[in-house]
Amino acid sequence: MSEFPLPNVSNDLTGRVALVTGASSGLGERFARVLASQGASVALCARRIDRLESLAGEITEAGGKAVAVQMDAMDADALVAAVDAAEAAFGTVDILINNAGIPDAQRAHKMSVDLVDRVLGINVRAPWLLSTEVARRLIEAKKPGNIVNISSTAHYRYDGGGAALYSVSKTAVARMTETLSTEWAYANINVNAIAPGMFVSEMTDGMFERIGDPREWVARKRVPVPAQLDSTLLYLCSAASECVTGAVIKVDDGQSARMRMG
Repeated sequence: MSEFPLPNVSNDLTGRVALVTGASSGLGERFARVLASQGASVALCARRIDRLESLAGEITEAGGKAVAVQMDAMDADALVAAVDAAEAAFGTVDILINNAGIPDAQRAHKMSVDLVDRVLGINVRAPWLLSTEVARRLIEAKKPGNIVNISSTAHYRYDGGGAALYSVSKTAVARMTETLSTEWAYANINVNAIAPGMFVSEMTDGMFERIGDPREWVARKRVPVPAQLDSTLLYLCSAASECVTGAVIKVDDGQSARMRMG
C-alpha cells in the first residue's frame, strides 16, 4: 500500500521562506504574490524600493508576509546582503526565484561593453551568486530547498532581431540549472528552471513596440499573462516536485510551433 496520499500533491508553502528577484514588476511581482498566497514568507528584491514597499504592503494586507529589500543585481555584496535581510526577517531562505533579467535589444556588433557586462551580470552572474549563497546556507543548516531559475524559449531558438546575447544568457541559465542540480542533489536542493515564451510584461512591452503585434505570428493568436505561470511555479516550489531536479520546463503556449519573426 502506498504511503502517499492520493493525489500526492500540495501547494501549501506554510513555513517556507522565499526570495524573489526582479519582484518590482512583471513576472517577479506575480511570483511573489503567488508564493505569499500559499503561505510562504517572501523577500521582495529589486532596485525600485518604492514598488517593493507597495507590494509588501499589499501582501501584508491580504494576510501574507513580505519584506522589501533593495538590491542591485550587478552588486555582488548586495546579493549577499539581500539573503542576509531575508534570513533576518524570516529565517533560512529555502525557496529562491532567480527572476531578474534584462534584454539586450541591440544587434550583437553594436553592443557596448557596458551593455554586454550588464546583460551577463544580471542574467547569469547574479543567479549564479545567489544560488550558491542560498545553497551554502541550506547545506550548513542541513535543510532541503528549491531553486527556480527563469530561462527563456530563446534558449531553444533565436530568429534574429537584436537579442543574441539575451539568448546566450538564457542558455547559460538553463545549463546552470542542470549543473547545479547535480552539484547539490546530495543535499536535497532541487534546482529547476522555467523557460517562458512571450508573456505580457514590462520587458515584452518594449519588444512589442519594436517588432509590432506578435499575435499574428503564433499558433494561438494570443500572448499569455503571468498568472498562467502560477501552476508551474508552485509545482517547482512545492513537495509535488520532490523528485524533479535539473529540469527546464518550457511554457510558451505553443508559440515555438509556429514562431515567425519576419
